[in-house]
Amino acid sequence: MDVDDDISIGDLWDRVTGTQPDPPLWLVVLVALVALGAVVHGPTWRIARNTVTIAHEGGHALVALLTGRKLDGIKLHSDTSGVTVSRGKPHGPGMIFTALAGYVTPPLLGLFFALLLAAGRITLMLWFSLALLAGMLVMIRNAYGVLSVVVTGAVIFAVSWLGSAEVQAGFAYLAAWFLLLAATRPVIELQRMRTHRMAPSSDADQLANLTGVPGLAWVGLFGATALLALLAGGALLVPDGLSLPDLSVPSAP
Repeated sequence: MDVDDDISIGDLWDRVTGTQPDPPLWLVVLVALVALGAVVHGPTWRIARNTVTIAHEGGHALVALLTGRKLDGIKLHSDTSGVTVSRGKPHGPGMIFTALAGYVTPPLLGLFFALLLAAGRITLMLWFSLALLAGMLVMIRNAYGVLSVVVTGAVIFAVSWLGSAEVQAGFAYLAAWFLLLAATRPVIELQRMRTHRMAPSSDADQLANLTGVPGLAWVGLFGATALLALLAGGALLVPDGLSLPDLSVPSAP
């Protein structure tokens, strides 16, 4: 695409909402392996985990607003931690769902992305991500948080606007795979910290105080959500009708 061409609103709408062909199977598998590597490789994870934190805190914020709580702001920190502050009743369904949303949002968002990609909506998935980041940016209350969201959004915009169809597909599938694969690791880290009594005010422990249900049960729910989303999303991300190439040697005539 020539970026100097004039683009009407209608053209832009068609571009965003239109469908794109499924990427080749080799690309889907390749980006899945890259995403897995980013999760298991410690130094890479420490950087890539910022994406999970953005989704985690965004989930808290969105549910707080949907349940009628007043959102004061979101902070993202360089150690990949974050905090979302909302006001309202310190108990009841609104507070419970707000506390619950953090750990289940990354895998559910990854599953939603997988649904869009399975329907061929690659560009829509990228621009939906931009809309979420733009909405979140309004509520960020620290410099590092602004930087994280802006950089993430800039990368997505550059790919969606300037990248070829194959680049867009690879990036979109990478993002979906990463959210699905990465969702389990923070849950494991959470329980490890709880075991060593290093996270007394974790989401699981807040939910335990709010409901009387043990914190370990909430950790189990977070983990089950991540695993089920990975299974369902992984099945959706493998394009239909594609198979590995036939490597058999043809018989002589």
